[in-house]
Parts: sequence; structure tokens; C-alpha cells
Amino acid sequence: MDYALTVEDTPETIPGGTGILLIHPSTGETDRIDTDFLNTDTDSLLVVSTRTTAREVEQKLEHYDVDREKATILDTLSIERGYSRRSGEGVHYVAAPDDVDGIVDTVAEFLEENDGKLRVSLDSVTEMAYYADEERARETVDALLELLAEHDAVGLFHLAEEVHDESVVEEYRELFDGIISLDVDGEVRGEF
Repeated sequence: MDYALTVEDTPETIPGGTGILLIHPSTGETDRIDTDFLNTDTDSLLVVSTRTTAREVEQKLEHYDVDREKATILDTLSIERGYSRRSGEGVHYVAAPDDVDGIVDTVAEFLEENDGKLRVSLDSVTEMAYYADEERARETVDALLELLAEHDAVGLFHLAEEVHDESVVEEYRELFDGIISLDVDGEVRGEF
């Protein structure tokens, strides 16, 4: 199964199972790329947020006209910040951004319970590494990429380039089928 891709300087379609790494400056405006990725040619989508709360993700989806009916959100921050939350209404929670097993389990559950064209966005690998450490974050990314391949889904993984050592960024690059680089001026470059 092929998926349409509407991000500039990228192929028109990508095959199911494709993982894309979005490398950006930490102050980069990634919302447009993320929501264009999520909003195109999709039956169901999952936003895994290690950087913002579910409420902030919902505001972003609404602002960019992403169909909320198709969206599931995994919030890894609210409980850690002391907000009392219960899963439901298309929002799931894990205790903290370093609960990598909970993240992998929730993504697996989403992929198993939904049919058709499925997209996953992880925003961001950088925050996960901050909380869990680089090794556990990389293992989690590996596990998520395997799940995408297994379920013929596609994923977009955010990474703030200057926060990581160059060698770490290179290791992440090697895991992915496609790379989208966003520079400080907002210029987008794709490598597929």
C-alpha cells in the first residue's frame, strides 16, 4: 500500500512501512510539516507527544484542520506534570516520556485496532531521549519502526538536531528510509 506525501522536496508517494526522520532546529516550525503528513491520505492517525500535552496537540490539529475524528493522541506529559487524567475520547496517557514500554504498547494497540491507511507522528525523539536516555530512545524508535513495517503504516519522527551529538544524529539517520531536513530559515530538503 502506498501513501501520498505532500511535503515539499519529497516523493509523491511512499510505501507502507516507511519511517521518516524530520531533522529540525529546536526552534524550527515543524507543525505545518507534521500536520501535512498527518492530514493526507489517512484513515486513522496517532500523535505520540513527548513534548506537549494532549490539549496542545488538539489545538494544533484544530488550527491546521486535521480531522480530529481520525486522530488518537498519546500524551506522555500530563501525568508527569501532576494533572489527573483518564484515557478516553481518543486520548491515551502514559505516566511520563520515559515510559517507553507504555509508548510502544500504545502504538502497537493503535496499529492493531485500526484498519486502512495509518499514520503515526512522534514529537519528539529528542524529548524522549532527554527523559529516558539516548539508548532507550533509540531502542524505542527501532521498536516503533518495526511496528510500522509489520502493519504497513507510515511514521514521522521529530529530532532536534543541535541537541544531540553529531554521531547520535547519524545513528538515527541510518534507521530511517527517508529524511526531511528543516533549516532555520524554514527551507525543507528531502532525502529518500
